[in-house]
Amino acid sequence: MKLTVTQENLSRALQTVSRVASSKTSLPILGNILLRTDENRLLLAATNLEIAVTEYIGGSIKQPGSFTVPARLMSDFITSLPASNVTLELQGSILHVSSGGYSSKINGMQADEFPALPEITSVYECALAAKEFKRSIQQVVVVASHDDTRPVLTGVYWHTHEGGLYIAGTDGYRLAEKKLIAKAADQDISAIIPATALQEVVRVMTDDIENVNVLLDDNQVRFGIGDIEITSKLIDGNFPDYRQLIPSESEISVKLAKDDFARITKVASLFARESGGGVTIAADSDTGKVSIHSIASQLGENTSEAEAEISGDGKVTLNSRYLIEALSCLDGSPVTFAFSGKLAPCVLSAKDAEDYKHIIMPLNS
Repeated sequence: MKLTVTQENLSRALQTVSRVASSKTSLPILGNILLRTDENRLLLAATNLEIAVTEYIGGSIKQPGSFTVPARLMSDFITSLPASNVTLELQGSILHVSSGGYSSKINGMQADEFPALPEITSVYECALAAKEFKRSIQQVVVVASHDDTRPVLTGVYWHTHEGGLYIAGTDGYRLAEKKLIAKAADQDISAIIPATALQEVVRVMTDDIENVNVLLDDNQVRFGIGDIEITSKLIDGNFPDYRQLIPSESEISVKLAKDDFARITKVASLFARESGGGVTIAADSDTGKVSIHSIASQLGENTSEAEAEISGDGKVTLNSRYLIEALSCLDGSPVTFAFSGKLAPCVLSAKDAEDYKHIIMPLNS
């Protein structure tokens, strides 16, 4: 194998694929990146057996071939080089890397030891506008659980409902749902995609990407982002019937500017660190104000308030971090905060954004 590529393209591709390579594994090959020529292109690939990332870059291929090299060393070395052409030449089990006055020999492993890259037979395929898709994932993945004891909650649920394609996530304490496509294909979709895979998709998306292609089968999903492909296994199991948790109506409704709500919540959260982040939200229709109260037993207490359009009166106690993160997921202002007493789920939504809902369960106060 012998080829020449630009430092810029090689560095970018190495950084893209290297994140899924892991040195903390019983299989040393999984800590390597696969380099394989394909006509006038170079394929770079890495996998942890759950997620595989590949990217093609252009190059001048003098001798075809394939090899694997340690992900971190290769990525750090190429990133440290000045912008120039980089020549890769395989001699036996050593990859010779040269660029200008820099020359290195990197020990690797033969490509035939690298796991086979996943193949996918499309059962469902769609193209999504990249900007909207990226924001939708950010709005939902934030509530996915990090607790591996319930694997299905560590993923995002893709499914059809009444003709539309939805994604949803929950950790048992909060819930987010986003409608991706108003009219999906005439088939039922039900898949749980690992949140970690979706975070990788968001990470590699740049502003020049116009569309993301999604291919889904019974066991895997593949996202095509320009010359990058990210393939992930699906999570086995049944996602909770979360729609029964979304209130059809609420007794109390508070509508106010998003920035005002976020500000008083952040201020109140400073005094809630000792109490598990709990803050009490009170709606008063007579005064037209919503207030947030928090207490730090050793430091003091705080009450912050803002003007709002209020229907009904009541109080509810929430985790302030959950509320701050929910507000950051809402696009548009004003926002509506609706609840029905101290124990019912709280619903947050934004003006002109009926395709997104964020639910937070109250704390026992």
